[in-house]
Amino acid sequence: MDMNSFFNDLQGKISQAIDNSPVKDVEKNVKAMMTQGFSKLDLVTREEFDIQAQVLAKTRAKLDALELQISSLEARLAAQAPAVPPVILSK
Repeated sequence: MDMNSFFNDLQGKISQAIDNSPVKDVEKNVKAMMTQGFSKLDLVTREEFDIQAQVLAKTRAKLDALELQISSLEARLAAQAPAVPPVILSK
């Protein structure tokens, strides 16, 4: 038996022993408990968070563009309006 096949056989036996050990059951149970606990919380996945961050960035960019457009339109409107002196009401 050469060294390569010896180590491959040893690795296979160790993997099989770990798969059949109580450690695997404990890991599964802890995973299940954590999954159940997280499901009760109001959490989102990283993918959902990244998508919402992109949507927010696009919305922010559009809002900035619209604010700039409104400012420009207000400036044009103010330039076109005739200058009217303020009216002072007296009693």
